[in-house]
Amino acid sequence: MSEHDFEPVRGLPGNLPKGERLIWQGAPDWWPLAQRAFHVRSVSIYFGVLMAWRGVATALEGASPLASIQSGLHVAPIAIAAITLLCGLALLTARTTVYTITSKRVVLRFGVAIPKAINLPFTIIENAALKGFSDKTGDLALTLSAPNKVAYFLLWPHARPWKLARPEPTMRAVADATVVAARLAEALKAAHGERGAILTPVQTPEPAAAPQAALSPA
Repeated sequence: MSEHDFEPVRGLPGNLPKGERLIWQGAPDWWPLAQRAFHVRSVSIYFGVLMAWRGVATALEGASPLASIQSGLHVAPIAIAAITLLCGLALLTARTTVYTITSKRVVLRFGVAIPKAINLPFTIIENAALKGFSDKTGDLALTLSAPNKVAYFLLWPHARPWKLARPEPTMRAVADATVVAARLAEALKAAHGERGAILTPVQTPEPAAAPQAALSPA
């Protein structure tokens, strides 16, 4: 049993009001989340370079090949511990997160130690942007109209990276992201009428990533 067992509706702080309907629910894919939010790949490369550097430095001091390899491998336990910790955090984050899109709002429920739910009515969502990746997952970032704001460190890792001055709540590492983006676009269009969301591709600087897309209710 967990604290979420008492939720009247999974991922929501209360029952849906009359006239509001559930459109989509999902959670981050833990492995893409581990790579992009917890930077497991970068940490692995760092320790790999450190191990190689120690081995080469030992060899240049005149040590035997075996001693050089052993010197580099001294870093391995720390590397394994760090990567295991980051992967564990990513897995726990994915398992305790539920993203919800209804006909009137987006709800982010997350928190490993301290669960919290953030309600984002469509009326305060100024813009939404999809950043897709080659693994078919994507990040859906929501720009809130001023003066609405949610603290970056309250949101993390469910926030668009480096948007500190104006944090953007983000559904991270969502599987089938283009499908989810289309459903969000339809919901925003239905809510805003003439000012509905339009899905348009924009370029992304990452060569390994799929095209970005912008969704705008304005």
